[in-house]
Amino acid sequence: MNKLKLNLILATVVCLTGWGSIQNKLYASEQPRGMHPEKQLDFVKKQIKNKKEPYLTAFKALIIKADSALFVNQHAVEDFSIPGFYSDKEGHRKTSLALQVDGFSAYSCALAYKLTGQSKYAVKAIYFLNAWGSINKKYSQLDGSLVMSYSGTTMMMAAELLKSNKNWKSKDQEQFAWWTKNVFRHAANSIRYRNNNSGDWSRFASLLADVYLSDQDDFQKNVGMIKDELFKQIAPDGHMVEEVKRQGNGIWYTYFSLAPISASFWVIYNQTGENLYALEQNGTSLKKGLDYLLYHNQHPEDWTWFKNPVTGNENTATGFWPANLLEAMNGIYHSKEFNAFVEPYRPIVYPRHDYAWTYPTLFPLSLTGYK
Repeated sequence: MNKLKLNLILATVVCLTGWGSIQNKLYASEQPRGMHPEKQLDFVKKQIKNKKEPYLTAFKALIIKADSALFVNQHAVEDFSIPGFYSDKEGHRKTSLALQVDGFSAYSCALAYKLTGQSKYAVKAIYFLNAWGSINKKYSQLDGSLVMSYSGTTMMMAAELLKSNKNWKSKDQEQFAWWTKNVFRHAANSIRYRNNNSGDWSRFASLLADVYLSDQDDFQKNVGMIKDELFKQIAPDGHMVEEVKRQGNGIWYTYFSLAPISASFWVIYNQTGENLYALEQNGTSLKKGLDYLLYHNQHPEDWTWFKNPVTGNENTATGFWPANLLEAMNGIYHSKEFNAFVEPYRPIVYPRHDYAWTYPTLFPLSLTGYK
């Protein structure tokens, strides 16, 4: 592509969307997406075509979810108002469902479209994106920003997958971009300075928004914040400094922190090629945190921070944590322990509450280009 043509394209995008100035360089269209690079999608398609397991069974599980979503009506609200969990647990859970159901539905349909090419899935995913982009104007109450950050990630992943889809009209994409910048990312950025799981989820959410908006400046700001926090959050023995304070829910919150950190690393790798999974300082690393999580989820009696902590298992209401996280990270670390833990339960699908690793069996991670 010659320089004049590229500049014309950049100028058109800026004029139409207002997503930033020409000085704020847009990511090249050839670069991979945030969560699902083209090489990953091509790899998965090939496995399905060749009827390879566990991909074929995992694909069927996705299609079941996507087909169900075709009959779901949108639940967008003008004010995403979420009370604090510990002051109103029932109200918190109930009001969070609007975004969780719609986001999971949109993401499932977007993935189904990318793997099958069937337009019915793209159209339905866009229906949810347009609803939230046009109806939701703000968030409020204590947990509005946090729940939007950890539940709305699916909206951003779906939007990125469908960015070039002909069924998504330009005016609707412009409206969704407005929502992404002024509601979703605004919510995330309002709490991304926190030093616990809240900050981890909000930085991950903000990264996804930056990818969609092609905002390189904010993307790099998030990368810097993630690097600055990592070795403050994970102790040399692997425990999460802030999360072990959560009494009986310490193991859950350890998962709840490591999931968005690891997903942020994946987005950063896909966009820049920088491998933060290999970061280590005085023996401290993401891998050490994951090992600590797995061991204590299997041996809660050795959890010194609180007696009889909650652990994740296949019957957990929100989904099988930390299996979804460990399944995803097995593609990075190729751990015998991770694989042994998740193998009996494949395919892993994590359908509710928080969304970093939702379909980890179907969409494996690779640092070698899926070779």
